Amino acid sequence: MSFEKLGIIKPLLSAIKEMGYEKPTTIQTRAIPLVLAKSDIFATAQTGTGKTAAFGLPLLQRLRKPLENKGVRAVILSPTRELSIQIYEDIEKYAKNMKIKTMILVGGKDLEKQRKKIKEGVEIIIATPGRLLEHMESGLSLNDVETFILDEADRMLDMGFTKDIRKIHPLLPKRHQTLLFSATFSEKVRKLSKLVLTKPAFIETAKKNTTVDTINQIAYLVDTKRKAELLAYLIGSRNYPQVLVFTRTKASADELVIELKKDGLKCGIIHGDKTKANRLKTLTQFKEGNFKVLVATDIASRGLDIEHLPYVINYELPSVPEDYVHRVGRTGRAGREGEAISLIDVYEKYEIRDIEKLIGQKIPQETVDGFEPDPTIRRKDVDEVKLKAEHKRSSGKKERKYNTNTSGMPQTRKQVKVTKKKRKTTKRDG
Repeated sequence: MSFEKLGIIKPLLSAIKEMGYEKPTTIQTRAIPLVLAKSDIFATAQTGTGKTAAFGLPLLQRLRKPLENKGVRAVILSPTRELSIQIYEDIEKYAKNMKIKTMILVGGKDLEKQRKKIKEGVEIIIATPGRLLEHMESGLSLNDVETFILDEADRMLDMGFTKDIRKIHPLLPKRHQTLLFSATFSEKVRKLSKLVLTKPAFIETAKKNTTVDTINQIAYLVDTKRKAELLAYLIGSRNYPQVLVFTRTKASADELVIELKKDGLKCGIIHGDKTKANRLKTLTQFKEGNFKVLVATDIASRGLDIEHLPYVINYELPSVPEDYVHRVGRTGRAGREGEAISLIDVYEKYEIRDIEKLIGQKIPQETVDGFEPDPTIRRKDVDEVKLKAEHKRSSGKKERKYNTNTSGMPQTRKQVKVTKKKRKTTKRDG
């Protein structure tokens, strides 16, 4: 199958050829004909499988004929500023041979300047939900919207944009096409799909909540205190050219960067305490190869499109198993190979089971010579659980002995009733 056979027109074919697109991915093959046919779509596809082109190419093709006295004809919502910028840049590249005006509406930019540009005429708006609502409250009309696209819908719901989407949706024309794309499938996403979609075509290019086959996944067992040391050793000894490292908290990210710098590694950092401008600048520098290690919290697990990113390392496992899928999805994109490494301590070797259950596969666990975990280190909570279990067993034995009939004589109904009666507990038993 080729893009030409999917019905893509020449101006778009020429543009994507320059971008190096050769054959359509599975999601593109299945989605493009449906978008061109004006069907609603509910698509679950793994991160890095080419979703932007799957909706962007047919959308541009449908809007190629200009309509006079029309306002905004398409809206693309995404959860973050970074992802919105990525979508905007891709759409602009696809449309280089076409006269279609595209605009991005995200925070950090002057509202008044954005309003003036909208008044000049725009056909496609790419926005975060909050910023789009701000413009709608100041007069932006969506009455002419033909296509409404929700990208990374699951992430938008996780970030608390449910109310915003519920406010935006009723203000769209009754007859419009809606495309919902999600990296994972959840109950929240299912409920949203019922609200915004009409007789949708369902596209599932892979089993829900799975990782792509081109990613090699491995976990290294290590003591908590030696994680930073092991990370620096892996990056240095194996000469990793570019690596994205995820931590669970902002504090962990800050501490890790300090430790890595002590080992002579040049690092960048992205987390919620950094300004949007700072995050964008850091990401750009990382893409350009100014430093090889980017440390980030889950704010960066989606919306990052880094070509040929070979390594993702989970310095700490995410709090939510689903976020593991998004983290490792930063590598192995568009059919390329990638490696996802997790550094797990005595606590996380149990937590990783929830991730394995979610993705439906075992992640091999190994040790690195010189960094083997200390077998004498135990989880404090395991000891507490063991003590509770022993107390429970001993209490059970006493109760059974107390209720046992040792007379050898048959028990009367009254006696049976008494022995079966539950012993009252006291505060001391708790």
